[in-house]
Amino acid sequence: MKLVGYALEMFRSELEDAVGVENVISVKQQQQEEQSIDHYWLTFMWKEKKQDMPLPYFIVRPLTTEQVSKVMRICYTYKVPVVPRGGGSGTQGGAATLYGGILLDLTRMDRILQIDEQSLILTAQPGINGRVLENELNAKGYMLAHYPSSVDISTLGGYLAARGSGVMSTKYGKAEDMVLSLEVVLPDGKIIETLPTPNHACGPGLLQLFVGSEGTLGVITKVSMRLDPLPETRLFRMMKFPSVQDGLKAGREIMVKRLNPTVMRLYDPGSTRRSLKDTGMNVEGVHMVLMFDGYREIAEPLRDKVVAICKSHGAIDLGEEPGLYWWEHRYDFYKPPLQPAYPLLYGTVETVTTYANIQKLYEEKKKLVEEKYKEWNAQYMAHFSHWYPWGTMIYDRFYIDRPPADPQEAFRLHNQIWAECSRVNMANGALLNEHHGIGFKLGWLMREQYGDTFDVLLDIKKLIDPKGIMNPGKLGFGIW
Repeated sequence: MKLVGYALEMFRSELEDAVGVENVISVKQQQQEEQSIDHYWLTFMWKEKKQDMPLPYFIVRPLTTEQVSKVMRICYTYKVPVVPRGGGSGTQGGAATLYGGILLDLTRMDRILQIDEQSLILTAQPGINGRVLENELNAKGYMLAHYPSSVDISTLGGYLAARGSGVMSTKYGKAEDMVLSLEVVLPDGKIIETLPTPNHACGPGLLQLFVGSEGTLGVITKVSMRLDPLPETRLFRMMKFPSVQDGLKAGREIMVKRLNPTVMRLYDPGSTRRSLKDTGMNVEGVHMVLMFDGYREIAEPLRDKVVAICKSHGAIDLGEEPGLYWWEHRYDFYKPPLQPAYPLLYGTVETVTTYANIQKLYEEKKKLVEEKYKEWNAQYMAHFSHWYPWGTMIYDRFYIDRPPADPQEAFRLHNQIWAECSRVNMANGALLNEHHGIGFKLGWLMREQYGDTFDVLLDIKKLIDPKGIMNPGKLGFGIW
């Protein structure tokens, strides 16, 4: 159902009553097409090619949980789609307004509500900017320990919406590991809270149902997160390995021995070139960046043990300076002019799998991209940056410098490479994604990932959102 004429004006009036006239923005009047998409390459390309864009009726900017609740009740009554949006830094189309409706801009909800210094717990609104939050915490001697590459433009709610990872996840965990509790507004406007701690024996945990749901089940309006003290020291190292396989073997040994460095990032030759050399380092080949933090008397022997393991796998110790340089320039690659951008065609086909599968996965995907798409001069490169006791993730990308000029052809080529890489992932016991989320980019492959189990997720979605208004078309849930 599409609202037109006085029906649309009545809908607008009710929204204005809920959040104020100035906080219901007409997209066409403001020419804000960029607000209808995120950083997903296909949607950005589509806009740049001046193709028809599925725009929302309005951008609605609530300030409080109560205002969000009112907006959701109105949209539920009218059966109007709602797309929650934070900083718009996502790369999977999760914030794209596929079916119009409203875009719920949460960036006015940007306050720190409480810092419990006895328990080291942060409570904040979801729209607070990552950099602003980290600076305020650091001034008090704390850190969120998340530090994603998108920290300057992403929000706290966005961290959780897609189960995000930061550069220190090997020691401190992903956003999903740091969250303690949530306040969520459901599609019908009901306000609920998960239990105050994530560890309990009070039945199934609802917390992780909403973490990673990408706005398809409700709107996160308040977040409690674990904080960590700023470390006394940070020690760095860079190691050069004979091969990717040697680096993976070293990384596995470090993790199965439960040594858990704060940072461990293994770069293949292509990723060394783009992520390290292009940021000013004089390096070629396979490199591993390491960081250890905490008390010096603990961090130093841990560093020495990890370096010794790397050397046992053929690595050369390049010392502390290159590692420190990486830390100080770690975000450069994700900002202009180094950040990949249209008209370059690219995709980050990252995933996660066990140590038994990771080497084969890397080799098969590299072969697929560089051989099957040789006519397009496709390039493939990877680094391994989030490590677990049982396996690691691979942050890998394909690049095509001169993609098709026709938007439909470019769309088709991009999706074809994505589908084939994703199926290589799944064939090797890996997942569709590790920390960017699903959105609508990968939603159409969710049933392949889950099989019949997907119907359980879909049943949960239909129970919580019977009218299908919450971020429709994402996570493979479809529309109804």
